[in-house]
Amino acid sequence: MRQDRAIRTRNLILESMASLFNEVGYDAATIAALVERTGLTRGALYFHFASKEDMARAVLDEAVTREGFSPQAFKMQEWVDLGLLLAHRLPREPILRAAIRLAVDPKARRLFGTRWPDWVTLGHTLLTEAKESGELFGHADPAAISRAFVGAWTGVQLVTEALEEKLDLSEEIAGLYQLLLPSIVTPAVLARLDLSPHRAERLLRESRGQEAPEHE
Repeated sequence: MRQDRAIRTRNLILESMASLFNEVGYDAATIAALVERTGLTRGALYFHFASKEDMARAVLDEAVTREGFSPQAFKMQEWVDLGLLLAHRLPREPILRAAIRLAVDPKARRLFGTRWPDWVTLGHTLLTEAKESGELFGHADPAAISRAFVGAWTGVQLVTEALEEKLDLSEEIAGLYQLLLPSIVTPAVLARLDLSPHRAERLLRESRGQEAPEHE
């Protein structure tokens, strides 16, 4: 019971600080503001995290996540699923949004680095397996594709967030896949990939053992 309460408190602290990072940036996010937002004492905060820097590192540690991910018939579907799942979750989860915010903040990036290399490595692995199984054209370079896609995904997310018109990140990322995949994926495999912007929601629901809404 006590352990559950400690976990909930830690999550509250991390999500609250992540929201501050999102709203005001790394420098302007303060422990005083965190105390006010959470209603916790400084002692309670420092029991879980030694400093704001530790909180930022913890946010970044949460950035590379496979929640909702499951093995598929095609490795390219697995690669697509990673991007769609992140696109679905990021607008709904302050910690994931904060990881992007910290990654593009010059000072935070100098202090803590980013998790972009981890995403590139993960994508590279899946793309290499896809090429070995004949899902990609011969000219496709898994390392180059993975680097380019991580950059493109991040750019789409930042632009979508900044534009005044209300755009759905899942739809924008699904569109990015639709533009990219015909140039690297064999037609037979491409025809069998699910690029729906709603796919990630279904995958997450299945991974959590939740039933589909009645309207589906």
